[in-house]
Amino acid sequence: MKLVLCLLGVALAGAAAPAPAATTERLSVVSNGDVVGSVVAVTDANRVSVDYAVSDNGRGPKHHEDIVLGPSSIPVSWTIRGTSLMGGPVEEQYAWSNGVARWKSQADSGEIRTARPALYIVNDDSPWAEGVYARAALAAGDRLRVLPSGSLTLTRLRDMTVGSGRAAVPVSVYRISGIQLAPSYLMLDRAQRLFATFSATGTAIRQGYEGQAPALLKLGASLEAERMRGLQKQLAHRFDAPVRIRNVHIFDPRTGTRSELSTVVVMRDRISQIIPGSDPAPPADEVLIDGQGGTVFPGLHDMHSHTTLDSGLYYLAAGVTATRDMGNKNSFLLDLLPRIESGEIAGPRIVPNGFIEGRSPYSAHLGFLPATLDEAIRDIHWYADRGYFEIKIYNSMNPDWVKPMAAEAHRLGMGVTGHVPAFDTPDRVIRDGYDTIAHVNQLMLGWILKPGEDTRTTLRLTGLARAGKLDLDAPNVQATVALMKEHRTALDTTAVIVERLMLSRAGQVAPGDADYLSHMPIGYQRYRKRSFVPLKDAAEDQAYRDGFAEVIEVMRMLHRNGILMLPGTDDATGFTVQREVELYTMAGMTPAEALRADTLDSARYLHTDDRLGTIEKGKLADLVLVAGDPTKDIRAIKRPRMVLKGGVIYFPSEIYAALGIEPFTQPPPVTAVDPKLTVNEGGDNAQGAGAMFGDPLGDDWD
Repeated sequence: MKLVLCLLGVALAGAAAPAPAATTERLSVVSNGDVVGSVVAVTDANRVSVDYAVSDNGRGPKHHEDIVLGPSSIPVSWTIRGTSLMGGPVEEQYAWSNGVARWKSQADSGEIRTARPALYIVNDDSPWAEGVYARAALAAGDRLRVLPSGSLTLTRLRDMTVGSGRAAVPVSVYRISGIQLAPSYLMLDRAQRLFATFSATGTAIRQGYEGQAPALLKLGASLEAERMRGLQKQLAHRFDAPVRIRNVHIFDPRTGTRSELSTVVVMRDRISQIIPGSDPAPPADEVLIDGQGGTVFPGLHDMHSHTTLDSGLYYLAAGVTATRDMGNKNSFLLDLLPRIESGEIAGPRIVPNGFIEGRSPYSAHLGFLPATLDEAIRDIHWYADRGYFEIKIYNSMNPDWVKPMAAEAHRLGMGVTGHVPAFDTPDRVIRDGYDTIAHVNQLMLGWILKPGEDTRTTLRLTGLARAGKLDLDAPNVQATVALMKEHRTALDTTAVIVERLMLSRAGQVAPGDADYLSHMPIGYQRYRKRSFVPLKDAAEDQAYRDGFAEVIEVMRMLHRNGILMLPGTDDATGFTVQREVELYTMAGMTPAEALRADTLDSARYLHTDDRLGTIEKGKLADLVLVAGDPTKDIRAIKRPRMVLKGGVIYFPSEIYAALGIEPFTQPPPVTAVDPKLTVNEGGDNAQGAGAMFGDPLGDDWD
């Protein structure tokens, strides 16, 4: 009887203390001031269910996650199902059991024996994953090895309060590094619940606090500026003496040839001498750099860039010293430009274009979104007053506004470029005043789509699966080419991003990534080994392959017809610039012609060829040193040993090591003959992140 009562007592005690109820946490995804998505996480004991959905510019990931947490907040099971950015299928599984961790994702699959659960880095993640990683790192002491490989470091940056009064939430701010190219930032509340993830461009923040997103973005920009300013001081080298680069061949874009061994002398920002032949007795009061028989060529251009705070070092390490920014948050770019020019932040020379989008459910949230033509004209004047080079018109623009907008931009001395707006045609925008069409797919869609098809959706990208059936001799194709000749309309190709879209396949290294991907952080490697478009069957797979082959043939046809093509990427790593130039050789250009397209031709288009684009006495010292001969093998440009931007010297091996990337080359020998010569680091005149982004803890953080 006592035993029965005892058991009954245990049962009653258990009934009196039920398990904690499930909790629901909600985050809003905010982009450019608008809520474009959500994260909803339901936690029930050690199980978490997450729904993630984003719709921005006609695209965005949508998937469901199930997580089972084990000891030390480390997941022992994590499954994800849904679709990725462009609608490609997502089905990812990870599980640890009986000392074995197994995973399968778009990128890879594998297993490893580990006595205790290890933190798995998700391939198709959501903002919620950042909180999972941070809590696991806190339990492990801020640094831990992760699966499939590599390590994660969590750094606590500061404590602060978001909101005021009853809505005030004390949080801690952390940085996570070691997974992707750039670190990520997040906030945890006192219970270690995820409050926000953020960067300089976007945020996911606890529902009800969306109004704090601008201040969060400012904080992210400030933290990144602090990091990038420190890297600039570490990696940028300027000497108080002439820099003598000996034993190099000089590439001349005008002739497409290399010189015999020569010497280039740089003093401060400009080329002071070019000395043909050998240089047997260098002065004792100069810095000597031995090029060891390599080639120097002018700095490369990315003619379709969207600048980020951390893109500058990636560009410089790849030999890219100039970019055309094709659309950005206006306040961010205008603040960043003088910081790069002063040497506070590393980056190429940036020529800004002003982004103007029409209003629709598919609008991109950059630049200006005028509601009337008068507002669009006002926005053009805003850009002209601030020295922008061109306006860029985007997908949702009213086709009837293009002609008056182009006329006003031209009257103010600006150029006109952009997408072909939905329900418009390449032929019409050329007649209406476009100086350049952005993206080869935007040109080709005019020959592919049926009337009424909407390019504000992902169709503007996936429609190229029909391109394999194009007849390039067809009258409509040749009519467009004739118009381009007549109006001297250029094409900003971005073939590399089209290749990435059309040829990326789950579990495989895409052709454009093969020469560098194995050197990258594990998270970025896995991100690149995925399908970006839905592939229903083998026929659709082949259609995309045939479509990209036709992209190359279109470029070949345009080159034969003398149409100016400008190498651009719609990316920010620099590696894609190198691949874009390589694709030009696949489209029929010689290596020298392709290299000219990305140096002198691009400088001429930007009206900077009086000081850039060739290596000549008196011009700015923007140049790249490689070991091989790019006039014979264009892939030589993929391994820069040294890059100069205006006399400031960068060694790519140093940059990559600092960014967590395995270096590709060694720097050339550098000798300061006179030991009294000094080096000034490239950030001595820095003005601080506060001047760049404002006080991140100002009135927005009461």
